[in-house]
Amino acid sequence: MGSTVLSLRIDGELLDRLRQHAARRQMTVQDYVVRTLVRDDFDERFKTSVDETERFYGRPTASEGPPPAAPLPREEGTGAVGAGPADRPDRPRGEPGQVRPSAGIA
Repeated sequence: MGSTVLSLRIDGELLDRLRQHAARRQMTVQDYVVRTLVRDDFDERFKTSVDETERFYGRPTASEGPPPAAPLPREEGTGAVGAGPADRPDRPRGEPGQVRPSAGIA
């Protein structure tokens, strides 16, 4: 796969924010922007494939869908999924400790 040059003109404030985001991840601005574009492209392609599958097979109704998932067990003091605010008052449920669906896409 070859590469091509893309030149952009962007606002100074946006460039500063991109630098901050890239620095937090110990990346160059170029690598951060490319990673973001690749992730966005994957999300678009995934959504398109889901839409096409639903168009082909039809949308599942509530009676055809999978059964609801069982609640997660409580893991006290680990900060892992399932640990509630009572177990970790410093971290509300659903905050860091969980992996985002798009994490790991490079």
